[in-house]
Amino acid sequence: MPAKKKHLPVPVSATDDAAELDTRQRDFYQRLRLRMRAWSTSKKGRSHRWAEYLLLAPDIFHLLCKLAMDPRVPFEHRAKLMGAIAYYVSPFDLFAEVMLGPLGFLDDIALAAFVLNGLLKDTPPEVLQSQWAGDGDILDWVKRILGSADDMLGRRLLGRVRKQVKAN
Repeated sequence: MPAKKKHLPVPVSATDDAAELDTRQRDFYQRLRLRMRAWSTSKKGRSHRWAEYLLLAPDIFHLLCKLAMDPRVPFEHRAKLMGAIAYYVSPFDLFAEVMLGPLGFLDDIALAAFVLNGLLKDTPPEVLQSQWAGDGDILDWVKRILGSADDMLGRRLLGRVRKQVKAN
């Protein structure tokens, strides 16, 4: 009987880490997309005043991930993007998705818009646009979200979201 081959652990490279991270992000993105689509076709979702923004949640998450790995984005902004990604996937934030369902992503969307708006100070708008997979113009969406954030979250919670962005 031939001797069993001994399998040595394969060193994990940065490429392997990136591939695993990409798979987890894609899984989260796909689940979120399906969840938002299902909600948007429900009676409550079809008539909800923030449905248009909530449908953006998966594409904004995707954009955050793409920009966080984009070498054209300055390092300090990539750190903020990673913080926004962590906030997205965390079940415990200001508007907990566990308790509020899809409406729990309103604060995630607002936080992402603040991070993306800050990124525009040091990154050409074309970088954001090149990574945007959603419908419409991402720069217009960011402006619209920021213009509605006070109404969407309320002043007190909006202040907390702004503090989160500054802390990252």
